[in-house]
Amino acid sequence: MTTENFNILFVQAKNRTNKKNQSPLYCRITLNGIRKQFSTGIHIESIYWNSKKQFVLKTHKTASLYNSLLDNIKSKINNAYGVLKLEDNVFTIQDILDKYLGKEIKKKENILYYYKQYLLKIKKLVGLELKDSTYNKFVYVGNHLEAFLKWKFRKTDFPLDELGLQFLDDFEYYLKTEKKQSQITINKTIQRFRTPIKQAISEGYLDRDPFILHKPKTVRKTVIFLSTAELKTFEEAIMSQKRLSFVQDLFIFCCYTGLAYNEMANLRKQHIQIGFDGMNWIQMMREKTQGQISIPILPKAQEIIEKYTSDNNRIFPTISNQKFNSYLKEIADISGINKRLTHHIARKTFASTVLLYNDVPMEIVSELLGHSNMTITQESYGKVVQKKVSEEMNKLKLKITEYH
Repeated sequence: MTTENFNILFVQAKNRTNKKNQSPLYCRITLNGIRKQFSTGIHIESIYWNSKKQFVLKTHKTASLYNSLLDNIKSKINNAYGVLKLEDNVFTIQDILDKYLGKEIKKKENILYYYKQYLLKIKKLVGLELKDSTYNKFVYVGNHLEAFLKWKFRKTDFPLDELGLQFLDDFEYYLKTEKKQSQITINKTIQRFRTPIKQAISEGYLDRDPFILHKPKTVRKTVIFLSTAELKTFEEAIMSQKRLSFVQDLFIFCCYTGLAYNEMANLRKQHIQIGFDGMNWIQMMREKTQGQISIPILPKAQEIIEKYTSDNNRIFPTISNQKFNSYLKEIADISGINKRLTHHIARKTFASTVLLYNDVPMEIVSELLGHSNMTITQESYGKVVQKKVSEEMNKLKLKITEYH
């Protein structure tokens, strides 16, 4: 931006003459053809104002004072303009006026640029308080955001202070229709996008939270788990191949401990400790939430631990999650279980069939699963409890029918 695009001019509003035949003097500033003006507080007869030379004629009794005031105004505005130029940020004519008046100027920034700066910050936290996989999820959101801006606005960026409800609705529509994301994935994407936006609000780039009116669509997931009969079938199925027998054991172990894949894979001898009740307990941190998990080891799980215990500190041999799930599919086919088995179903089976179906209270299930709060457990397993209640009521009906 060159100085030729910026101009300061004092103009007299002759159409607003008072009873003393005096008209107000205004200061008009122009930036790239856009004007703003304000009153200087000076009222003067038009015969004493030289508009061409921009000063009050010496023949006026207070000419010296008025000219000094006008010079001071002009100097301060030029100073405000110069400071904004030195800051090397995009600024408007209103910013110049606000700077001159001593008002705090709201910071200007673009969404994608700010998001990428946020990524640079959190990348330094990887390995300290952030997992690499978590960081990568934020990177994916940034990629979606960049693609959305090109798709919707044909632009490479968008003003952060214009971020509103419509932008979020359009972004959600794009993720659903163009990226074919499920509602759960969309909710996670929007949730991660919100994290740096909260930071932008605290840093003064936004004066309100655009997410307040944005309501994520509720998703009710059906919990898939093995029933008591299916779990028995799975346990009793004979696997001739060692790799399948190994995965079968690990799956059964997780059905009776509720360990997620990462916890199972990282289980070490030091995680097996004797509890206050004399039983063996698994004591470790849950990787996902960094919360402490304490799980009493049931006999089935203890048998499997003893089967694989070796001189190695690791309880079980290493296997990737991908291979684990691939082998599970084979085991399901062999054992005749008509469900798409994944490692996570073992955790669901532990919560549902092993715990809730054996009348273990919901708060204890939440504790054993290492959930950060009870709401998560209730949202996931509320229907399982309803099903259990329904089954018990049906048993009661049969008993009542027999009595009559």
